[in-house]
Amino acid sequence: MGTRRKFIEKIAVSAVGLPLLGYPTKTFGNPERFLNDYKSFRGHPDGRIPALGEPQGPILKVALMGLGSYASRVAKAMQDCKRAKITGLISGTPSKLKDWGAKYDVPEKHRYNYGNFDAIQDNPEIDAVYVITPNGLHADQSIRVAKAGKHVICEKPMGVNAEEGQAMVDACKAAGVQLLIGYRMHFEPKTVHVIQMRKDGEFGKTKFFQGQSGFRIGDPNQWRLDKELAGGGAMMDIGIYSINGARYMLGEEPVWVTAQETKTDPEKFGKGVDETIQFQMGFPSGAVANCLSTYNMSNLDRFFMTGSDGFVEMQPSTGYGPIEGRTHKGPLTQPHITHQTLQMDGMARIIYDGEQPIVPVDGEEGVKDMKIIDAIYKAVETGDKITL
Repeated sequence: MGTRRKFIEKIAVSAVGLPLLGYPTKTFGNPERFLNDYKSFRGHPDGRIPALGEPQGPILKVALMGLGSYASRVAKAMQDCKRAKITGLISGTPSKLKDWGAKYDVPEKHRYNYGNFDAIQDNPEIDAVYVITPNGLHADQSIRVAKAGKHVICEKPMGVNAEEGQAMVDACKAAGVQLLIGYRMHFEPKTVHVIQMRKDGEFGKTKFFQGQSGFRIGDPNQWRLDKELAGGGAMMDIGIYSINGARYMLGEEPVWVTAQETKTDPEKFGKGVDETIQFQMGFPSGAVANCLSTYNMSNLDRFFMTGSDGFVEMQPSTGYGPIEGRTHKGPLTQPHITHQTLQMDGMARIIYDGEQPIVPVDGEEGVKDMKIIDAIYKAVETGDKITL
């Protein structure tokens, strides 16, 4: 608890003061360029995943904000990027700034804390900031980054509700910077391939989606179980994958939701922190989704979709990989490349080349998910079917 309080105190002070491998699309640049960069998504004849090609465009200079476990994963993945590099660090922990600065060759003058990071506006070596802090801090920090004139990359969920998300979108538009959300699956080769199959009509009329997203969460004192910092519970952290997945797998936006909550440990999962929620979504075509979000069951990372002419099953469907799956045509064989590497190179192309992935990763996309989460919580509270 002491560590969490110190963290909150530090934040309080601050408040004052890709390429689409294997299935290049028209919306995401020149297919030949991606094939040149990645040398054939099917891999080398000897079975190795091909090395990334040489960069073909400006390098996106990124400051990482919030040097926790996921930032560590992002930082490691970015060492293989060809269009993005770490040039700045923002943290409330001086020792992390020192250690990360040495590890990733970030000079002291490019390291900031939560109180003074507005000064990045005067640093030409930072083009964008990747906000990887607790959900409850995303809106304030992203808006400050935008006002400093830098592009914002924000980890999902983009805020704790749709109102915050829209405020972020508005602030970035007013500042003339881009707002991108960390939807790494929108760049993942097998996922992209399945989405393209659906767009090409290979599943026929899509009818049903099932998403299971969950794991048993550990330390009861971590920020993910703190309503103030997390904005909720499992739905915010892991359930959002099934929400977003239903939308990109079915290719539609839901028009209604229903939801039911189960809480077996009210001491660990306090008021406003959901343990398990089952939720259903209905779509304009008549397709339905049945999903589960939980912090109290393991081995839940599965997507299934069926249509009039075929099906797809993915398990793991959203983990760090490799993603595994099959369709009515056989196994998905696209190679695994670290998701965050693809994501950050892809975001460089969005910002500098004006290209777009097969499914958007912009702030408007993030707000759509937040509106659905808001509706799910309302459905839990009222027991009603909520119209979107």
